[in-house]
Amino acid sequence: MASMAQFCYILGPSNLKQKYSSSRFGFENPIYRKNALSSIDLKFHAKPSSVSSSVVCSAANKPSSSSEISSAAKIRSEVLSPFRSVRMFFYLAFIASGALGGLIAFTQLIAALTNPARSSEVPDLLTSLGIDVAAVSIFAFLYFRENTAKNAQIARLSREESLSNLKLRVDQNKIISVSSLRGIARLVICAGPASFILESFKSSEPFTEGLLQRGVLVIPFATDGNSLSLDFDDSEDMKEITTKRKRLWQLTPVYVSEWSEWLDEQKKLAGVSPESPVYLSLRLDGRVRGSGVGYPPWNAFVAQLPPVKGLWSGLLDGMDGRVL
Repeated sequence: MASMAQFCYILGPSNLKQKYSSSRFGFENPIYRKNALSSIDLKFHAKPSSVSSSVVCSAANKPSSSSEISSAAKIRSEVLSPFRSVRMFFYLAFIASGALGGLIAFTQLIAALTNPARSSEVPDLLTSLGIDVAAVSIFAFLYFRENTAKNAQIARLSREESLSNLKLRVDQNKIISVSSLRGIARLVICAGPASFILESFKSSEPFTEGLLQRGVLVIPFATDGNSLSLDFDDSEDMKEITTKRKRLWQLTPVYVSEWSEWLDEQKKLAGVSPESPVYLSLRLDGRVRGSGVGYPPWNAFVAQLPPVKGLWSGLLDGMDGRVL
């Protein structure tokens, strides 16, 4: 599980208008969220008892290019860390000041060492030189650390932008991006062989109603290339629960090669075997609240996540788990 610590990200918005709305996610209108969740429900009339998740890859509607993603990631990085550039500027200024002071002290020290008449100045010059060297070293370390954190954040946000631009099929006629569900649903990406997806599907049944009450929607992604078919019980006695289960498992990835590329990159960065089945759960604001190797902990989701409806909906949106 520890190896999955890096298998986390913050979902990025797909346009500039959404980029700066994340700070308001905790006060989303619950009525809007309810309507939005309803708007992506599948229409089950004349539907077969199984839903196929096999999709065809296409070159059309591909995510943004890496340059566009990098630009968006830099903007988000500035929003998330607005004072980092200021700190880095002052670090560079202090480094330059210390280096200049050290150069002056060094030249004066050389002159004092070569002139016996100025030998009394040597201790003070050594002290001054030591202070300048220490200051340059400290601020150089701080700048290096800040720059490393900045580059790591931009790289992470670039990957998150890639995820936010991946496409999902809601029904036969509707395809949306992952970022479209920010503030609407808590997504759980369940990726692995078809057998792993089917076991996860079965194990989620007792928690279906609780998961839906908490705005959870599952994205099943079969990584072995096998066609995935989720069987639902359409008997009259199970009609209500079947409708809810179809809603919980209604999303399917579109353009599978792009999902596979993104997932393989995350596993490689996290040091996880490419064949390992994984899950990744997102908060309402799109940030990662949990991830790991193996089956999703449906019972933990129900126990830890607040409902999306009710008196405290909206105010508790940011309380659905710390950001990893």
